[in-house]
Amino acid sequence: MHNKLIFIILIVVIAGGVWYGLSISGAPEPLLVTTTPEGTSVSAQSTDQEIIGTLLALRAVTLSGSIFSDPSFVTLQDFGTTIVPEPVGRENPFAPLRTAAPASAGAGAAKLFTPSGR
Repeated sequence: MHNKLIFIILIVVIAGGVWYGLSISGAPEPLLVTTTPEGTSVSAQSTDQEIIGTLLALRAVTLSGSIFSDPSFVTLQDFGTTIVPEPVGRENPFAPLRTAAPASAGAGAAKLFTPSGR
């Protein structure tokens, strides 16, 4: 009985130590970066510099139409399928269908509901 109690206490202490070690050692960096009134934070400044660098690299790109006169482009073949025009459907496909002639309740039509004679 005494050995069981020591074993249980030992297991609880080891589990507590493992939990404590895992909870402090792997603290992730915050997902949101706060700024101070004096200026921006360090991670916001580095992000701004990355964006500015990308924008400057994009500004240096020039596009010309010389690729369309290249012999390798001219020899390309179009293997696409032609789209056959089809008649246009209804304006609102979810609207109820119109019938040719409305059903009229004639003299021989059965009444499903007869109002009470009050």
